[in-house]
Amino acid sequence: MTDIRKIKLSKRIALVAHDNKKSELIEWAIFNKAVLAGHELIATGTTGKLLEEKLELQVQTMLSGPLGGDQQIGAMIAEGKIDVLIFFWDPMEEQPHDSDVQALQRIAVTWNILLACDRSTADFILTSPWMSEEYEMIIPDYSLYLKRKLI
Repeated sequence: MTDIRKIKLSKRIALVAHDNKKSELIEWAIFNKAVLAGHELIATGTTGKLLEEKLELQVQTMLSGPLGGDQQIGAMIAEGKIDVLIFFWDPMEEQPHDSDVQALQRIAVTWNILLACDRSTADFILTSPWMSEEYEMIIPDYSLYLKRKLI
């Protein structure tokens, strides 16, 4: 049986950026302020504070990524409380919390939510006709995994 989760008109968008990508994400968000204003914004620590200040929009702020914010966002994804993850991560610099970064990306793919790791992909997502309509998202069926025989 396929489970469906209806995503409403107003999407729940998580915004995350590594230190070297924060200015790029802020610039992108300012450019897209009018569209973002129609959605619920969630972000990790410093990124959230910067977005709230620059956009003058309400942003639900989690902890800083390395202090657990990535994991908080991941938990929200697993609970069906995030529809889109915009995560501008820095591929050129190793992060002390790389395992958290990988876990966040994995959980986004696991639960079939939209994931943009760069500006071009974020632009395509934000300009998709589905961003201004309801959308029926297919939730992957993990019943076989959950029912597997454990030794």
